[in-house]
Amino acid sequence: MSRLAGRVALITGGASGIGEGVARRFAVEGAKVVIADIDEAKARAVIDDLGAVARFIRCDHRVRGEDEAAVAFAVKTFGRLDILHNNAGGPFAGAFDSADDATIERVVGVNLVGSMKMTQAALPALRKAAKDLPGGAAILFTSSLQGIKARPNFSFYTAAKHGLVGLTKSLALELAPDNIRVNAICPTVIETPMLPKFLPGMADDMDEARRRFRAGIPLGRMPEPIDVGHAAVYLASDEARLITGIALPIDGGQMAG
Repeated sequence: MSRLAGRVALITGGASGIGEGVARRFAVEGAKVVIADIDEAKARAVIDDLGAVARFIRCDHRVRGEDEAAVAFAVKTFGRLDILHNNAGGPFAGAFDSADDATIERVVGVNLVGSMKMTQAALPALRKAAKDLPGGAAILFTSSLQGIKARPNFSFYTAAKHGLVGLTKSLALELAPDNIRVNAICPTVIETPMLPKFLPGMADDMDEARRRFRAGIPLGRMPEPIDVGHAAVYLASDEARLITGIALPIDGGQMAG
């Protein structure tokens, strides 16, 4: 398959979980992939498996200079940048008044501000690529189901993920004249290494917590990183050439009720 043939994608947080799932799907669809992550060991394992179509650069997307270096690396290595997937993020669960200043800055920084900085760094390369892409260049944000709804004890995380959805909508309008499409992906609790952070209090045993969470999903199964990968491929491809400014739930029907 080659829905992304000739495209170059930069994926933050691509070393594991959702980012890894997206990187693997992009590679299958013909894209060249740059994984920008702080976990070099995990990233190396992914790119070793993907082969010549994948490269790694260490990057903390909260640091503007590292974002600029990651974009420059992608362009130097593969000649262009067509797709930016702002996927890097991190969990926070706890009472609103339990978080100190450092925690608040970390949660908002890694889940929102870092994506803003990386997007700023990538825009010149994306604008250049978009000039010869009929379906446009693509920016994707990994938000969350908590970006379009809410639950207690996740307030800072929820605020940051809502921020990504707002950013998606505003940038979609701002960048439409440049032929750049902007969309957010909003998965429910997903089977990744961060899963235990998102099922607090449901059960002492993780298998039981999974069972209880699945019981609340109409389709009866939890999403996996590959499910986000499928959605990301579509949104990044020319098949979605008229899709911009949306927040797409990947939730097995939870938002339908």
